[in-house]
Amino acid sequence: MAQKTYAGITVELTDEGYLVDKTQWNKEMAIEIAKENEITLTAKHFAVIEFLRDKVARGETLTIRAIGKSGIVDIKGFYELFPGAPLKVATKISGLSKPVSCV
Repeated sequence: MAQKTYAGITVELTDEGYLVDKTQWNKEMAIEIAKENEITLTAKHFAVIEFLRDKVARGETLTIRAIGKSGIVDIKGFYELFPGAPLKVATKISGLSKPVSCV
């Protein structure tokens, strides 16, 4: 475990950099975490982030397929918004735990 300060709030992070307590997350933190991943957040990014946070709050499993069916962005667009490992990057920026489906 490590500690890091985002937007003036010191948070606990897992060894892979995910927030331990997702209730500490806010949009200002998301902007700073995104910058670490060389991403500048847009309204489309925040729409995906809200979708992810809502799904987790309902206890649903996060999958790339579900995001592709969200009506917010298709799968290709998801990869463009969050390059590399989009689900891992998007959940980290969203203040969520690493998805079970991600290695």
